[in-house]
Amino acid sequence: MDLFAPRTPPNQPLAARMRPATLDEYAGQQHLLGPGRPLRTALEQGALHSMIFWGPPGVGKTTLARLLASLADAHFVTISAVLSGVKEIRQAVDQARQHAARDGRQTILFVDEVHRFNKGQQDAFLPYVEDGTLLFIGATTENPSFELNNALLSRARVYVLKALDEQALEALLMRALTDSERGLGAQRLSISNEARQVLLGAADGDGRRLLNLLEIAADLTPEGGTIDLELVGELLNDNRRRFDKGGEAFYDQISALHKSVRGSNPDGALYWYARMLDGGCDPLYIARRVVRMASEDIGNADPRALTLCLNAWDVQERLGSPEGELAIAQAIVYLACAPKSNAVYKAYNAARQDVAGQPSLEPPLHLRNAPTRLMKELGYGQAYRYAHDEPEAYAAGEDYFPEELEPRQYYQPVSRGLELKIAQKLEYLRSLDAVSPNQRRRKS
Repeated sequence: MDLFAPRTPPNQPLAARMRPATLDEYAGQQHLLGPGRPLRTALEQGALHSMIFWGPPGVGKTTLARLLASLADAHFVTISAVLSGVKEIRQAVDQARQHAARDGRQTILFVDEVHRFNKGQQDAFLPYVEDGTLLFIGATTENPSFELNNALLSRARVYVLKALDEQALEALLMRALTDSERGLGAQRLSISNEARQVLLGAADGDGRRLLNLLEIAADLTPEGGTIDLELVGELLNDNRRRFDKGGEAFYDQISALHKSVRGSNPDGALYWYARMLDGGCDPLYIARRVVRMASEDIGNADPRALTLCLNAWDVQERLGSPEGELAIAQAIVYLACAPKSNAVYKAYNAARQDVAGQPSLEPPLHLRNAPTRLMKELGYGQAYRYAHDEPEAYAAGEDYFPEELEPRQYYQPVSRGLELKIAQKLEYLRSLDAVSPNQRRRKS
């Protein structure tokens, strides 16, 4: 069923004028809207439901919501979570009731950037979604499982919209160039193959960005002319790819960098590092995370890794770009190639878990200092064995845990890098414990 959306006034930006009038004109998202796919099937059966569109900017979240409203012949109310609050939600509810009473039409409430609503604002429209007053469609660029209430998620199905691939972008571009009613067809423009490829790449999966760039290029090209590579290059001098600092893309990319290092793949690690810099990420943030990687994933398998990462951080602070960025790249490659161990990371977390799950246990008396006579009389420091005075500087059989807690072995070195030697050393020392006549007796 083809249902046409309202035409957009010609004085609107190209991206607004080119909103698809039918589902068949809609660019991309074939995993949702292709024949037999879940959302398409639901639409064809008239089984509309509350939903959340999650995806990067410019992939058609708002456009799809408008098309669904047209397809369902529903009244469409849109609010932005950036500019709206509970007052606007109540106004939308009033409108929905009026339309239901007047003509029986259903109302779709579309909330753009719904993740910016706080918990109270999200809760405000739940009763009206529950009783059918409103059909809710939310759009977000952030992970709904982190940003939206469970109560809202339980009432709406999440659909993941993907960045537009090159085929979808090219179809959108050519439709904009040839559509004489809504697009640029009346200007009889053409575009060189080289310029088209650069423009598609610069869009970075964002259809709105593609059309905005095309519109600027068209404004700078005489009627009947050709948009060439030189013009497109001038437009993209200050290009920044998609990289939402503090948002989903940000954490996805730092995760990819970290996992590439952990997986001993220096090439993948360098790619994600370059992507983050290209997107405008502060190199000092990456330097800090690289130091974390040195402790979490390399640890004592190669203790030099931590020093190298700290030095790279220092170079970035002292010299800035590009010298500092190169030093961080050196550290990243070193980490990726270094032997891996998370033994210290696991041991630290295990110790923290024990501390969190136990009362505040006191140090045993023999481990306490005794700077005063009273402390000595109370037994502080009594029978403490000074390790340097023991054979091999090791007090075999000594106990360093609270009396109420059985000794633990949190640190389990791996058989890689320097930790192989550490493991051998600890195994030898523990063998001395096993035969020591000085085993400290513990309280039952």
